[in-house]
Amino acid sequence: MARGKVQLKRIENPVHRQVTFCKRRAGLLKKAKELSVLCDADVGVVIFSSHGKLYELTTKGTMQGLIERYMKSTRGAQLDAPIETPPLDAKEEINMLKQEIETLQKGLRYMFGGGAGTMTLDELVVLEKHLEIWICNIRSTKINVMCQEIQLLRNKEEMLKAANKYLQDKVEENTGMPDFAPITTNFSYPLTIQNEIFQF
Repeated sequence: MARGKVQLKRIENPVHRQVTFCKRRAGLLKKAKELSVLCDADVGVVIFSSHGKLYELTTKGTMQGLIERYMKSTRGAQLDAPIETPPLDAKEEINMLKQEIETLQKGLRYMFGGGAGTMTLDELVVLEKHLEIWICNIRSTKINVMCQEIQLLRNKEEMLKAANKYLQDKVEENTGMPDFAPITTNFSYPLTIQNEIFQF
């Protein structure tokens, strides 16, 4: 069964992008080796990943030797000339920005749970990992805030205890009575009600 035509644009999902990079890089290096063997050609390939990692292949000799050979054949004209990229057309730039905005809005919808039915399994796994990380960060921040509040309340309790002790000492100094036991007498006071309705 033939594969459909692949749309050539940047892969937004980082997992898919890394898998595609590894597969395509291996395929490119394999094709370079085959070209060298079948056609007896000197082939050199230099690849920098998006993370800056270097991958290189030389079929005969070293990469330095191949670069020197290239410099001699072109006499350094191409390397000395400044490379200028033509400015993008306004419409192309607008389309690029629209696509970027669309991608960011799609990502926001996914993060807030909308459009989850249209996501692939890999996208859902990546989103789940992000959500787990966010939940851990939120919980740790919440625990830190609660610990700070508990510490503040403990400090406040200690201050109130100290103030209470200070006031008790002051009262004892002024009254000369160390204990504040309630004064009790042996007299009983009858309940008297002025209203005649409750008389028996």
